[in-house]
Amino acid sequence: MPMDLRVGDIVTMKKPHPCGSKDWKLLRVGADIRMECLGCGHLLMLPRNKVEKNIRKVKEQRKPLVADRGRAEV
Repeated sequence: MPMDLRVGDIVTMKKPHPCGSKDWKLLRVGADIRMECLGCGHLLMLPRNKVEKNIRKVKEQRKPLVADRGRAEV
């Protein structure tokens, strides 16, 4: 079952980026995940299964948007 990842989440990876930072911001989430290194700004796109395997923890997780759709007040 896939992890609950959302755009804007900050994740800590197991291995550091060559710049020394382990923290990444998720920019796109789907079958592939696009991430930005918070140390140097490098952009990276990897398959979801590879990213999920290497995540140590989710530091900041965005809350889901709750939309009240289909309810019209009269």
